[in-house]
Amino acid sequence: MKNLKEIWHDLTLTYTSDMGLIDELWNEIEKNYSGKNRHYHNLNHLEFMMKLAFEYKSELVDIDTLLFSVFYHDIVYNSKRSDNELKSAEIAKVRLKRLGLPSDRITKCHEQILATKEHGNDTESDTNFLVDFDLAILGDEHENYLDYTKKIRKEYSVYPDFFYNKGRKKVLRHFLEMDRIFKTNEFKMNFEEQARKNIRTELGEE
Repeated sequence: MKNLKEIWHDLTLTYTSDMGLIDELWNEIEKNYSGKNRHYHNLNHLEFMMKLAFEYKSELVDIDTLLFSVFYHDIVYNSKRSDNELKSAEIAKVRLKRLGLPSDRITKCHEQILATKEHGNDTESDTNFLVDFDLAILGDEHENYLDYTKKIRKEYSVYPDFFYNKGRKKVLRHFLEMDRIFKTNEFKMNFEEQARKNIRTELGEE
């Protein structure tokens, strides 16, 4: 797989020849995902999702829009706020308009990013794939899952253990109570069982 900057260049050159604009927007993405408090939601997270996007490319209807959604879905990330997805979606809307994307694709990108907040089931298959890419770490090997939990804790280091642990348990319970964590059949088949095992282990139930 190409690196993130190369993927960004290939993607955006379809819509504009303005290299100054392309580089300006890439630099913004790189800077935001490289913030000092980005222990998990960083460029490595983008690479992880991009790898999955290309792995499941044949299943996607509109890979361009999905790739833009990956790049922008966490461009705003503040552990003290609950409107990160909305702010990220709004930034995506403005930036993609500058790049010259058709309005229907901009709208779809906006909706896809918002879907990463609730992780619900969507009628649009690409949106379900995006949500599954975002949550795929839950169904990874336990060692990788454990590394993810440590990085998430660092991102929420502003909160004391008793407060963080209460909130974390609520999130994990929410996932376990879902009929299915992963919305696509492919991910449910490949990762659902491991995800539930990882979560129960974190909760001390395994």
